[in-house]
Amino acid sequence: MTDTLITNATLVNEGERFIADLLISDGRIARIDGEIAAPPNAEVIDGSGCYLLPGMIDDQVHFREPGLTDKADLASESRAAVAGGITSFMDMPNVKPPTIDNEALVAKLEMARGRCAANYGFYLGATNDNIEAIKSVDITRAAGIKIFMGASTGKMLVDDESALEAIFEHSPLTILTHCEDTPMIEANAAKARERFGEDVPMSQHPVIRSREACMASSKKAIDLATRHDARLHILHITTAEELDLFTSGPMAGKQITAEACVHHLFFTQDDYERLGTLIKCNPAIKTAEDRAALLKAVANDTIDILATDHAPHIRTDKDNPYFSAPAGLPLVQHALISLVDQVSAGHFSMEQLVQKMAHNVADRFDIAERGYLREGYWADVVLVDPNARTVVDDEPVLAKCGWTPFTGHTFNARVMTTFVSGQRAYHDGKLSQGCIGEALSYDRR
Repeated sequence: MTDTLITNATLVNEGERFIADLLISDGRIARIDGEIAAPPNAEVIDGSGCYLLPGMIDDQVHFREPGLTDKADLASESRAAVAGGITSFMDMPNVKPPTIDNEALVAKLEMARGRCAANYGFYLGATNDNIEAIKSVDITRAAGIKIFMGASTGKMLVDDESALEAIFEHSPLTILTHCEDTPMIEANAAKARERFGEDVPMSQHPVIRSREACMASSKKAIDLATRHDARLHILHITTAEELDLFTSGPMAGKQITAEACVHHLFFTQDDYERLGTLIKCNPAIKTAEDRAALLKAVANDTIDILATDHAPHIRTDKDNPYFSAPAGLPLVQHALISLVDQVSAGHFSMEQLVQKMAHNVADRFDIAERGYLREGYWADVVLVDPNARTVVDDEPVLAKCGWTPFTGHTFNARVMTTFVSGQRAYHDGKLSQGCIGEALSYDRR
């Protein structure tokens, strides 16, 4: 592996920013210093004017493998991820067959080996009847335990009260929850059918997948975690009132943490008229006021982690009417630059972005030797030019589904280079051949 020296970049790491050189050798960050002499035969990249960041660790993706590979697969989506500055991902268990026991987890890790351009990890999924698998999960292999407390995709809704109690009591790992109250959603859907028939307009999506359904489920998850002293991470918060359930401040010491996703920070329900089912997702994109509250919660450290919930579907499926159009959208290729644009708009700082897209993810899930710019750590780094434009329509969409909700948009930042475990994965608009990510390892005792 050729040594690489990145010079004159603005490093953002652990709450600080400073201009320095960074040397990559044998897959790791060998040295960070004000000025480093290039080793013999080293590749030198001038980072002047660019941010050098730890790569984004996306803790919430649906790469659809096994069983749903017409939509996406581990190879295709990991290539889109590295083009977007995401160097590691953690994939959800609602595939076919679902990842609900150690055997399925091991099989999924084997599927990923040698095929992913980014580093990878996988969750064990909870069901109403797999508590023994959760108790015996291999904590050196699983990223965490995922509970669908609201039905989304797949058939993994956990709605048995005794099962929920047992999972929160006995899970040896952080529990991640999709929080929506299914009976409320079903009642709202029935009302929409009475009013509109099957031709329900997309503007009804946040009415059907309502804020009340989100709030009720989030409160329930927090109550369970509090009573059982469980580590809980609630995914994709979408409403202003849910934010009042969480504590602001640094993540260290928090038992319960909150996450926001890039599309909920970017779109509002006003965009349904323009984009329709292309931005149908669960939980739903809501009001401009909710978006503003989420952005403020990133700045005041109520939101601890930023992620994508990348969930691609074939375009022809998304073009179906409301009830038959699937929920989810492809996001990894443009997630980081959308967040850098939020920094440029003054919503939160670059230091906070790095904290929530890398440091906090590594800490929350006990990921070993990644998520920071530290000597000796794996060289998962991304060089971002905050002054270069990314015209979405001018570049190929690398997600297998071939479309993006950002069509027609220009971002005011650009991912220049991505390194994964010291390998150049992406540079100057082109994917590198032969970059192979590693299985994430976890520092758990």
